[in-house]
Amino acid sequence: MFNLIVTLLRGRAHDAERAFADRNAIPLLSQQTRDAAHAIQCARRAVAVAIAQNEQEKSQHTMILSRITDLETRTLAALEKGSEGLAREAAGAIAYLEAERDASEKAQAQFTTAIAKLKGIVRAAEARLQDLQRGERLARATEQAQKLDLAAAGSGLATLDEAEETLARLRARQNQNDTITSVLKEMDSAPGAAGIIEKLANADCGALLRSSADDVLARLRTRINNAA
Repeated sequence: MFNLIVTLLRGRAHDAERAFADRNAIPLLSQQTRDAAHAIQCARRAVAVAIAQNEQEKSQHTMILSRITDLETRTLAALEKGSEGLAREAAGAIAYLEAERDASEKAQAQFTTAIAKLKGIVRAAEARLQDLQRGERLARATEQAQKLDLAAAGSGLATLDEAEETLARLRARQNQNDTITSVLKEMDSAPGAAGIIEKLANADCGALLRSSADDVLARLRTRINNAA
């Protein structure tokens, strides 16, 4: 019974852990990506250190070769002069330097192999990191789009369909107002019956609607003549 309870608790803890990870997937992914980038930076630094150490080893190897060459020349000179003791002492120094030379060459070979391997690891890790970073950006964009979709579909907010219907009604009302304004302008500018009659009278088509100044003067002169 106790084992069953422990197993159940472990199962629930596992489910809770997975649920927590799912709810916080984006922050977790972001932090994991940063950790990976930091690890790659450390690996690149390790490659740089290895390259610097190999260059130092190459310089030391060159110096050893130079010393060996110099000692061999001097040892030959000692032998030619019959200085056996001095020549033997120099030969011992040459043997020590040759051991150092061999060790240096072995170290350079190891450095070269390790550096090539590290470079390959770093390049592969950098490519994977770039994929992770692109995936993180895509995941963030997808999450934002999903939040927007959920917000648009929420019961407390207007849906996109409702907003489109509102816009359609607004445009229809504006078009109706424009039509009414246009009709009123045409009605104001259109001449009525009285206006047409006046135009016809002024064009000598029928009697004038009102006297002109000449008509008034002619009538007044007539009255003067009749009084005389």
